[in-house]
Amino acid sequence: MRAARCRRHLALLCGLLAALLLQPASAKERLFWLVRDLPPFTIFEGREKGQGVVDQLLPLLIGQMPEYDHSIVRVNRARGLQMLQDPSSFTCDPTLLWTPQRAEYVRFSMPSLGVLSGGLVLRKENQALVAPYLDGQQVDLHGMLSKTPLKLGIVAERSYGTQIDGILRQLPDTSLSRHYGNDATANLLQMQQLGRLRLVLGYWPEVRYLIQQQGGSLADYQFHPVQGVERYQFLHVGCSDSERGRAAVAHIDQLLPALRRDVLPALYARWLDPALQDDYLEESKRFFEAH
Repeated sequence: MRAARCRRHLALLCGLLAALLLQPASAKERLFWLVRDLPPFTIFEGREKGQGVVDQLLPLLIGQMPEYDHSIVRVNRARGLQMLQDPSSFTCDPTLLWTPQRAEYVRFSMPSLGVLSGGLVLRKENQALVAPYLDGQQVDLHGMLSKTPLKLGIVAERSYGTQIDGILRQLPDTSLSRHYGNDATANLLQMQQLGRLRLVLGYWPEVRYLIQQQGGSLADYQFHPVQGVERYQFLHVGCSDSERGRAAVAHIDQLLPALRRDVLPALYARWLDPALQDDYLEESKRFFEAH
């Protein structure tokens, strides 16, 4: 009887040992990819669901990072930034603009994609309000908003790039109408269509998509780049600045050179005005010569 009990104990110990030996091989860290409804990068609903630039980029990254288990999580901008700031989380955002504030808690990849900078969106019926502040097609955003009672609709906690963010910080708070939520840009455009807001800050490819989704006509709108702002800004993948996040970025940096050269420009160009597509594809070849 004692021998049988010893055999049972031995079998149990062997089973536990086998489980312990197998565990490191099968247990992987889970990497959470943070995405929000942000056309033309991520599109959650409608005819072109899943056809955005990042919708198609993420499977390419995930397929080449088999050392992790991957989950894609939908968040709004505020929640996404909270998760990136949590040192215990293992999260990455594939559509981040670099800012000094974010660099305090995010490890950024190399630039992944050059995109057209944001600017002023208005309905053509309100063009006369902006005319005194135009130099060609570029608008003196600071001059206009500091000298008139006009309000500019913006998405709260969104970065529009360091140059535009710097202009916004110089303006009185009363000149900005901040909106929150998952559909903030779409809501701003609806307010503009109803005449409750005349000026909206936005990215024209995103705005083009949303106007068409809302059944509007692009012919009714005008877009003005902001004076003093570079034509293009650059997206990055940003991960929580932890040991795990830094390791993930190191791997992502190995994958991005080929993707940003051969894949991403064409995915983005299809969302531009047709007249801009060829110029963008040609200019994109020189984006990363210094990077």
